[in-house]
Amino acid sequence: MNHIVHNGGLYKRPFNEAFEETPMLVAVLTYVGYGVLTLFGYLRDFMRQWKIEKCQNATEREEQKDFVPLYQDFENFYNRNLYMRIRDSWNRPICSVPGAKVDMMERVSHDYNWTFTYTGRVIKDIINMGSYNYLGFAQKSGTCQEAAAKVLSQYGAGVCSTRQEMGNLDKHEELEKLVARFLGVESAMAYGMGFATNSMNIPALVGKGCLILSDELNHASLVLGARLSGATIRIFKHNNMQSLEKLLKDAIVHGQPRTRRPWKKILILVEGIYSMEGSIVRLPEVIALKKKYKSYLYLDEAHSIGALGPRGRGVVDYFGLNPEDVDVMMGTFTKSFGAAGGYIGGKKELIDYLRTYSHSAVYATSLSPPVVEQIITSMKCIMGEDGTTVGKARVQQLAENTRYFRRRLKEMGFIIYGNEDSPVVPLMLYMPAKIGAFGREMLKRNIGVVVVGFPATPIIESRARFCLSAAHTKEMLDTALKEINEVGDLLQLKYSRHRLVPLLDRPFDETTYEETED
Repeated sequence: MNHIVHNGGLYKRPFNEAFEETPMLVAVLTYVGYGVLTLFGYLRDFMRQWKIEKCQNATEREEQKDFVPLYQDFENFYNRNLYMRIRDSWNRPICSVPGAKVDMMERVSHDYNWTFTYTGRVIKDIINMGSYNYLGFAQKSGTCQEAAAKVLSQYGAGVCSTRQEMGNLDKHEELEKLVARFLGVESAMAYGMGFATNSMNIPALVGKGCLILSDELNHASLVLGARLSGATIRIFKHNNMQSLEKLLKDAIVHGQPRTRRPWKKILILVEGIYSMEGSIVRLPEVIALKKKYKSYLYLDEAHSIGALGPRGRGVVDYFGLNPEDVDVMMGTFTKSFGAAGGYIGGKKELIDYLRTYSHSAVYATSLSPPVVEQIITSMKCIMGEDGTTVGKARVQQLAENTRYFRRRLKEMGFIIYGNEDSPVVPLMLYMPAKIGAFGREMLKRNIGVVVVGFPATPIIESRARFCLSAAHTKEMLDTALKEINEVGDLLQLKYSRHRLVPLLDRPFDETTYEETED
């Protein structure tokens, strides 16, 4: 299914997203694969119960047999019988800066992934296609690192207090003024953890008698924040404006259940880039609906800030919109800025309110001073305030890498999800056996990738997720693409029925192509 919105109307640029339908045979074989694994799982549980096979998973003690089970039955079953088979594809320990290349500690398992042993060998120079290092600021040398080291020697590593007590440094004040200027809003506030920025601030903004309209693919931090708020939650289909508008109409016409009183507030929760789909929010349409129905908009720019837009200012910059049209602008420093923490930006009244009522502001320890300096230096670099064009060049390089990598994968015949400008690139694997096989085969070829399955995705939509970086050179991308192509042939992953035919005279940074039926 292709979504193409041309210039004109609400959009000032083409908006192309593709979500190719799963081939019927692949869907059937995926269900069959999970069915076979489930049958063998029950057989192995039977053997463990009768002591035929050693039981290594967590179990209830004999004196607690009559208690309510501590673990959810299916998820525990899934972990020990399906996830355990491919557990070596996750939690791989790296021992270097997570830049364009990484060093990884080698480990082996002699009991089918229940435990791991380190061999002492380090696998060098693995091309890193998994880290959220969008602009390449995860470095061990350079301007940002020198500035952070200087601040570390002056302020130390930790603050040991909250912002409201003894933990409010001049560096924190400088950071928040800079973030507000970067976003184009009146005021901003920084937090020590990106996940908590969502989960602890949404309950401060809405409560009982309020309505939250949430995209079905929103991040777990948004989902948790919505649940903790006590507000009524209604879900709309992913990036589907007809679904969102229907919910808005129903909310205004019918009001609250039983009493029919008007909702105190209606808050729309969306993300800039959806981290598992690679799709970009249809922000111009969301803003138009928000204005039409007099609701509030909360925009999570964790993956889009720094990675989208001609100036790296996120999805608002990408569409050329006014930041004042977004009521709550949230983002993180963990990705494009190579640091940690999150922020919320908006009107001064909003930020003043959150300083008093946000649990993250009142109870959480302040950001570490060297981390603050890393954010300040990298943000000034993106803005060009360091006197160089390095930041602008990185934003442009990321955009070129993204289009090139996505186009080449489509030409090879893989099913690729998401927007053509999204640096998050999901490659569909589908079948359970291919999740572990793809991760292992890529690691053999010195390419580090992230493979994703249930519960982070629907159970039959397993995928590999590549995250592109401005630090990736064309040679690195070509090497990775060559190995992905080989593994794709080996594991028969080229499911696409709409293969793109490359044009022989096309330069590296062009994006034109022809589409044919295979």
